[in-house]
Amino acid sequence: MDESPTTEETAWRLEAPEIGPRTGMSEKLSQLRQKLNQKAKQEPKFRFYTLYGRILWRDTLEAAWKRVRANKGAPGVDGQTVGQFDAQAQAELARLREELKSKGYRRQPAQRVWIPKVGTNEKRPLGIPAVRDRTVEAALKQVLEPIFEHDFAEQSYGFRPGRGCRQAVQRVEQLLKERTWCVDLDFKSYFDTIPHERLLGLIQQRIVDGSVLGLLEQSLKAGVLEEMKGWQPTNEGTPQGAVISPLLANLYLNPLDHKMVEQGWEMVRYADDLVVLCRTEAEAEEALNYLRQWAQEAGLTVHPTKTRIVNAQRQGFDFLGWHFRGGKRWPRKKSLQKLQDKLRPLTKRTHGRSLCEIIAQANPILRGWHGYFRESHPNGLGGPDGWLRRRLRAMLRKREKRPGYGLSKADSQRWPNRWFAVHGLFSLEHGSCTYG
Repeated sequence: MDESPTTEETAWRLEAPEIGPRTGMSEKLSQLRQKLNQKAKQEPKFRFYTLYGRILWRDTLEAAWKRVRANKGAPGVDGQTVGQFDAQAQAELARLREELKSKGYRRQPAQRVWIPKVGTNEKRPLGIPAVRDRTVEAALKQVLEPIFEHDFAEQSYGFRPGRGCRQAVQRVEQLLKERTWCVDLDFKSYFDTIPHERLLGLIQQRIVDGSVLGLLEQSLKAGVLEEMKGWQPTNEGTPQGAVISPLLANLYLNPLDHKMVEQGWEMVRYADDLVVLCRTEAEAEEALNYLRQWAQEAGLTVHPTKTRIVNAQRQGFDFLGWHFRGGKRWPRKKSLQKLQDKLRPLTKRTHGRSLCEIIAQANPILRGWHGYFRESHPNGLGGPDGWLRRRLRAMLRKREKRPGYGLSKADSQRWPNRWFAVHGLFSLEHGSCTYG
């Protein structure tokens, strides 16, 4: 499946917000979110019509800004950094509030950048809104999230309160105990191809506040600004990088979640990453045919080459950074490559810093990676440890002006595993600095 913000890297850093009390949120805003969620639960057909004023609350805008500040991120088309906004945050928030109140707020285009997909020569687009626009989107999300959250299905795990990659992976493991066939489905460019009209129709099933709908439409229709190409319209899709995008992406696939339950199929979905676990190959083929038909009706495209049916015992499949096969799981190849890409610049043979400094930089990366993959089959963690120690041995040889790449038995005897443990290098296989 395509690399996206919805894979294992997210799990290293972020936990989904709770509907109840949250850090950085006032009691007033927290109580509003709980009331909205409760109303949505009590009246599944209720359509909310007086929400815009809540978005203008100082509590809402301040909580939204705190979330944006915590997530950091690059500047948008106006060049304003998070630090610059923070230096005059109260004035900036007051100006935003006044623009929203007078209906003079205008969403700027997102800054389009292209980032590489690990393990391929492809790139995917990322739309970076301006800091002020991220703040408005975060305020929208604060108010809309508790309403839609109640409607979302049980098997949806991405970017939802109290849910995440771990729960999705655990559910897959549980299902694999009785099911051996997997529909591994990929929507082609999902975030960039969501039809706006259909998406707004789904929103309007719950939200009829025209001012709120106007803000959402501004976010969808603002376009992107790309170097050498200038402004380009966004007639479909919700850009990856926008604060509100994960919520809207979940909303668009929510009808599919419920349809799959009605059909009796076991689907596990994290944003646009999904698998369906089946007992027989025939059941898997039936599920895939249904998914293709639903996607066509929803204006989406099932990727013709990345979508497949596999036997989980023999061939295996990748999901949320893991490879599942034969009742076991370990980090997939792209996850290992991501780790190596992070460590490689720190461990060049020509690196001039001391070994202690290098280990101090590498250990947080290793601990973060281990935090997500610690439940791997043991064979999945020993390889990266050995790869890293070999690079460090090559660096130590270079400093002694000796040629070679640290692969010899003599190097392993001179700098054995326990030697690196003594110097504090974290081991993925052992989950500590005590080994060897």
